[in-house]
Amino acid sequence: MQPIGLLIELKDGHVKETNFGVATAARAENRQLVALVVDAPADDAKAALEAYGVTRIVNIRTGSDGWNPAVHAAAVVAAMQENEITTLIGLTSPTGRELLPRVAARLDAPLIMDCIDIDLDAHRVKTSQYSGKTIATISMTGSHFIYGMRANVVAPLKAPAVAEVIDFAFAADLRGGFEVMETRTDGGGSQYLAESDIIISGGRGLKNAENFKLLFDCARLLNAAVGASRVAVDNGWVPYAMQVGQTGVKVNPKVYLAVGISGSIQHFAGMKTAKTIIAINTDANAAIMANCDYYAVGDLFDILPALEAALGSVKR
Repeated sequence: MQPIGLLIELKDGHVKETNFGVATAARAENRQLVALVVDAPADDAKAALEAYGVTRIVNIRTGSDGWNPAVHAAAVVAAMQENEITTLIGLTSPTGRELLPRVAARLDAPLIMDCIDIDLDAHRVKTSQYSGKTIATISMTGSHFIYGMRANVVAPLKAPAVAEVIDFAFAADLRGGFEVMETRTDGGGSQYLAESDIIISGGRGLKNAENFKLLFDCARLLNAAVGASRVAVDNGWVPYAMQVGQTGVKVNPKVYLAVGISGSIQHFAGMKTAKTIIAINTDANAAIMANCDYYAVGDLFDILPALEAALGSVKR
């Protein structure tokens, strides 16, 4: 069976649920799913990964002091070679954006990020191009293949299996020419936009930073993430980590609620693949209105408090 490597991400000791869609996309009768877990509790992840067809978990230990993408990438490459893995799939996430290009460079392998469909047998992927105006089909050639998959494009389906955990110690002393001195948050929130099922985004119509509280209040009741348009970010109302669009995060949630956002091509490129798009805007002719499933023409400062009250009554 062909071993397919899955670069697994954990948060707070738990496997991120978006990994399960990647496992589902990679699964086939002629393949063995091999999870690569780097400096994380692999034994604790075993049950979660087994539920989605993983039959081998490589517990990579680098001995490094904290996060170092150069060391981690070198360790992943070594583990791939040890386990005869020529195909690696990870998430197009902050971690994936750091590690997958480094892995590809070390293996001199082709890399496609932000894939929305992957054919592992033909080494062919689909990804959006030109601000989301078209979907490109790209074929890859080489001895190794590295893919970064957009979160939530494949619904996770369980396929219970039994996995063995294999310890892999990586002892090479590689600093990659740099050292991580400090890690800080920019206040963008704990829920990464690209991995969220529900997103509420605000734009110019919010008028200032303080009014984003209206979005956060509704988001808490929906277990949603809060995003923003580029205008809101450029005005300094919210941090860049919250920006959705061509130059921000590309998202694929089940529900995307655009509040006070006109709907420029650049913003639409980042959220057009959402399953359901809902818009709130005072302008019935705004571009977002022609590109959504449902909309409300009205003042967001009237609608959001009413929405919060309705959601709160359901929660009680």
